[in-house]
Amino acid sequence: MMPPTDPTRSQGRYHPRVEANWMVHVHLGERRVLVKALDLSMAGLFLHGHPPDDVKRLTLTLPLPGVGELTTNCAIVRREAHGVAVEFDELDWDHLLMLARYLHPRLP
Repeated sequence: MMPPTDPTRSQGRYHPRVEANWMVHVHLGERRVLVKALDLSMAGLFLHGHPPDDVKRLTLTLPLPGVGELTTNCAIVRREAHGVAVEFDELDWDHLLMLARYLHPRLP
């Protein structure tokens, strides 16, 4: 028997996303560029911007309003017309707790 499907979960997506709508620092070598985050989950986020095509990995600093700031490495997993989806590398417990504190009150 197939398990029931969750209509709130997008196909292929395990972690629910919440609207972010704030700026993220993207570290590109010596430069730091501000890019708008459109949504965020425990696994990654979607950035409204286009790093060069040869860039496969990014370092981001995320200001989590009301919680704190975390810096992490991530991989670009999808490119779309209006931006890129990134997946966080393994996060330490402190970063996981920060993300959970930010996301929990915003989840449906």
